[in-house]
Amino acid sequence: MRYEIYNLSQVLFRTRLIKNYTYKSVLIFLFLSLLLSCKENSQKVNQAVAPQTTARGDSVYFAKGFHIETHEGYTLATVRNPWDNRLVMQRYVLVSKTDTMPDILPEGIIIRTPLARTVCYGSVQCGFLSEFDALHTLVGVCEPQYIHIPYVQENIRNGKIVNLGQAANPDLEKIMLIEPEALFTAPIENSGYGQAAKLKIPIIECVDYMEPTPLGRAEWIRFLALFFEQRAIADSLFRETVGRYEELARIAASVNDRPTVFAETVYSGIWYQPGGNSYVAHLFRDAGADYLWKADTNTGSIALTFETVLEKAEKADFWLMKYNGFYEMTYQKLVQEYANYALFDAYKKRNIYFCNTGTVPYYEELPIHPDWILKDMVRIFHSELLPDYQLRYYKKME
Repeated sequence: MRYEIYNLSQVLFRTRLIKNYTYKSVLIFLFLSLLLSCKENSQKVNQAVAPQTTARGDSVYFAKGFHIETHEGYTLATVRNPWDNRLVMQRYVLVSKTDTMPDILPEGIIIRTPLARTVCYGSVQCGFLSEFDALHTLVGVCEPQYIHIPYVQENIRNGKIVNLGQAANPDLEKIMLIEPEALFTAPIENSGYGQAAKLKIPIIECVDYMEPTPLGRAEWIRFLALFFEQRAIADSLFRETVGRYEELARIAASVNDRPTVFAETVYSGIWYQPGGNSYVAHLFRDAGADYLWKADTNTGSIALTFETVLEKAEKADFWLMKYNGFYEMTYQKLVQEYANYALFDAYKKRNIYFCNTGTVPYYEELPIHPDWILKDMVRIFHSELLPDYQLRYYKKME
């Protein structure tokens, strides 16, 4: 039904045709007409801005960087620009290899699924693929020395997976020879893909690392699974992760004392602390700690001087750090690297925990299993809550 707004003269004209129509009735009629018209206009506005209704399972619960729409004959996966969320970074139109190509498709990169030959630029994407048994599609990777997944290492050695060199400058000739159907990458703002963009191979941009929350990043397993038609498995894995994470956060929320914490070490003269709105900062909070840069609004790292960190964190209760090396960090080695580390109370009181990412799969598992990292942190900050748990990633420095 359509409602119009009538002016008063029109209303009065029409009332002459109606017996015993009072002036009060006219005003009531006019008011109702205006109300109904405003209601309809409001509905039209809401319809204009509301997202398109999609099939069950398309809801995105924590992630900010992607959107999924299921349509008849295809799925549309949209990646938002994390540096300007008003913009779309890329759209992928996924059509099953078993289906006929629809006559009409939206704008985007068309990809036939499931993918059978893939390249991953980084360890994180390999970690996602391992969760829903898609590692067998790998024909090439960049920087395999940082990928702590036995399947990848074994097949690098036997030649089934090709080492493509540095992620920032992969070997294009090798990429062309292995003929992948898609390249999974983690783009950096304004960096581009150089000559790789001219290969006419779909580049699937994974900006999971820009998610501000651990569960937001973990939800990217649902995005990647679309390309392998493993949606149901990914949804199930993600639900399990959410359940475990939220239970640990609930336990840690009961503590009365929240110890202070800071992170990492000096690198090339700069101390990079996690931003106050980063997923690491959220992990600290959910583990029952008081992160010293919690008021910062950055989702990535913040570059600080040693003096700035010392001023704020000198009296901190805990210090958590990560490094990649063939040795186990000790207090002696730490001050050999930088003597002024000894100025922190966490050093003096022997309250430093380290994670050697060269020996444990921290980066491969963090995006998918933040609950596992969270469990380590709860044990570190509040050992009484998990007295029997053995740390998986971190060790107490000796």
